[in-house]
Order: sequence, then structure tokens, then C-alpha cells
Amino acid sequence: MTLRLTKKHSFDMVYDSQIVFRLMLEAMSSPGTVVNIGKYADKLYGNKAVFLAVAMTLLDNEVSFHVCDDASLPDEIASLTFAAITPIESADFIFADTPDSAGCAIENAKCGTLADPHKSATVIILNEGDLYGRIWLQGPGIQGSRGVWATQTVRDALAVRNAQHYEYPQGIDLLFMSNEGNLFAVPRLVQAGGEADGICGGIRRKGSH
Repeated sequence: MTLRLTKKHSFDMVYDSQIVFRLMLEAMSSPGTVVNIGKYADKLYGNKAVFLAVAMTLLDNEVSFHVCDDASLPDEIASLTFAAITPIESADFIFADTPDSAGCAIENAKCGTLADPHKSATVIILNEGDLYGRIWLQGPGIQGSRGVWATQTVRDALAVRNAQHYEYPQGIDLLFMSNEGNLFAVPRLVQAGGEADGICGGIRRKGSH
């Protein structure tokens, strides 16, 4: 099964995944900066090629994942990466391809503990639609603040994340990506704000109100 699935793709598990990883690292270290992995996602087949490119880069047999509302994708990801399929509450990586599933993923994603905040989930969200104003990011990797033009999907996802009121330094990482391979990150310690849409910083220090 794995051999058959691998042969239908031309994505190189070593060379291509290293390049995609470097691009994703650039996005994580510079929140809001858009990188493009479309060239490498195009080497994969199916209507969720961008998800497969991320999965084949980040997942292995030591991590777990969950896919929202897609019956076929979990088995393919598991076959290609050997990662374990788990319930959403315990998954290390969560893939969501609709605004509703993105909201559900964020509400249920593990956010780490105060002792081990890094043991949190990364939620990968398909980001499609028209740009609708800017959101403002502040935090590690950003000097001052950075304005990012965002779709309604991004704005809604950030609003849901902010509503969780994580205790600092807990939180979840968000990766937004389009079918064309455009990708940007909002790491767990980066706050998103914007008076126009009512989003306000969602990470607070323990004991703050």
C-alpha cells in the first residue's frame, strides 16, 4: 500500500522535504511572512496536495495527527508518513480545510502545559477567499508590529484562538496555506490584533485579567 502511494507521487522525501522544511522554518521565524511551497506540492497528487506536502515534511512515526472532515486523507497521510491517526484532542498536527473545521480544531487542540508549553498542537488551515483588511501581529520574530492582509478564514481562526485565553506561555501554532502553496505562520506566542475586526490579543500571563 505504501509503495503504491509513494510511486504515484514525484515528491522526494529527502530533497523536497528539506526545501519545504526550510521554507516553513522561514515562515515560523518571521510570522506573517508568506512563503510558497507550490512547486513542491505540485509533485503530489490529489485535491489536498498542499496538505500532503506539509505532512510529508513534518510528520513521522513519532508524532500523531488528525484530519477534520475528510475521509480519505488520513489513510493517505498515515501511509506516506507512518504517523499515527488520533482523536483531535491528542493530535500533534491537525489539518482543517474549512472555516468551521478550523474553528473546531482550534477549540479542541492541545495547548501544552505550563511546564511543557511546546507540547502543543500545530493546526494547518486551508486559507482560501478574498483578502479582507489587515490583521496586526506582535511577538517573537516581529520588530514592533506587522500588518498582514488576511482572508475571513484567517480572521475567524485568529478570533477563535484568541477566545481560548491560554495561560502564558501556552498556545497553539497556526499555519495558513492556500491551494497554490502560499503559506504563512502565526506561532503560539504571537498575538493577533485589529480594532476593525474586534480581534484582540489572546495570550495573557498567568494571573492577568
